[in-house]
Amino acid sequence: MKRFIFFLQIISSLALCKTALSQKAADTLLQEATLQNCVQYAMKHQPILQQSLLDEQITEKTIKSKLSDWFPQLDFSFNLTHYFQLQTSIFAGQPTQIGVPNSSNGGFNLKQNIFNRDVLLASRSAGDVRAQVKQTTAGNRIEVAVNVSKAFYDVLLTQKQIALLDEDIVRLSQSLKDSYNQYQGGLVDKTDYKRATIALNNSKAQRRTYDELLRAKYAYLREQMGYPVTGGLNLLYDSLQMENEAFMDTTQAVNYENRIEWQMLKTMQNLQVDNLKYYKWAYIPSVSAFGSYNFYFLNQDLSQVYNRNYPYSYAGLQVDFPIFQGTKRTQEIRKAELQLQRVDYDLASLKSSVNTQFVQAMAVYKSNLNNYAILRENLELARDVYNTIQLQYKSGIKAYLEVINAETDIRSAQVNYTDALYQVLSSKLDVQKALGTININY
Repeated sequence: MKRFIFFLQIISSLALCKTALSQKAADTLLQEATLQNCVQYAMKHQPILQQSLLDEQITEKTIKSKLSDWFPQLDFSFNLTHYFQLQTSIFAGQPTQIGVPNSSNGGFNLKQNIFNRDVLLASRSAGDVRAQVKQTTAGNRIEVAVNVSKAFYDVLLTQKQIALLDEDIVRLSQSLKDSYNQYQGGLVDKTDYKRATIALNNSKAQRRTYDELLRAKYAYLREQMGYPVTGGLNLLYDSLQMENEAFMDTTQAVNYENRIEWQMLKTMQNLQVDNLKYYKWAYIPSVSAFGSYNFYFLNQDLSQVYNRNYPYSYAGLQVDFPIFQGTKRTQEIRKAELQLQRVDYDLASLKSSVNTQFVQAMAVYKSNLNNYAILRENLELARDVYNTIQLQYKSGIKAYLEVINAETDIRSAQVNYTDALYQVLSSKLDVQKALGTININY
């Protein structure tokens, strides 16, 4: 009976572990893979962002390590010495051994930095160093948000193209059926039937190609999100909302301060100012206070060395001032001034680059938006033409070749329209990136 109960307990434990692992795996997957949820997931799981967050923690620990030099530095030292031969000195012209064969020394040493340019630099630049690493994380967040969004739209584009091919296959299957019935009825020759078969086979082959392409694009989206390779990922979207999101205000102007690159350069400029001050502080002496308390034991007999203590202590002030270093300080100051000047040119170059990026991105967006509007109209026209010719062919007015041409036109119009929507959404992201308005607060 006891063995049976023990066996049931093991089974229950294994079941609970399996349930817990399944629950944990489910928690790492998206139940609703909307664009916002995909980007939000990437913000929490993308390895690059996880590394950036670790870099922030590493930087914080480094800063605290540097600033710890402001605190009093206390250490303890100890030694035990046995002389096989005592040191000899000359007294009154006679060689005389001095000291005792056994000695031991232990003491506490205290040092307090009063002025030290290394520690002062760490204190002055701590805020900018923190800002710099956080700005790096923000820059990575922007890249991840853009990459995930584009990959998301790319998957949707491929899915839409597959859906259009499915519709095309249904249409072509019906056309094949109609042409075959007319051929059987003696109304047309077998040419129309064969053309319909060729067109249907081509669409099926293209459908298979897009199936394989979709797997690759899903893999890329998972990579950008940091999503499990085997995890289910069914994208959810609203077609009408996507079409509405294609539009944006094209009258916006560039604000350079919104760009993370600009903010990073301004932070670098602040750090270069601190660096220049650091080298100028080389002309100021380093000042520190120190103190020591020591236990000193002496004895002829090693076993009795700790019977008698002769302690001593002291305190003092240390000032270090390098007088001449071969113009090293002057050269370092000049180098820091040139590095600071170089940042000014970096800012000017970035300003020009950002303006060019914005103009190019906006031009591409406006072109894609115009193309999208035209192709949307073409799709409606192609549908009307196809429906009209299809009716005329069934009535015997039009040749089947015109039906094939109409089917080709509507398929091309559908594919071009879907591709144009993706291009508009993608180019809109490039405009937002150029403006520095990508939302990364997930």
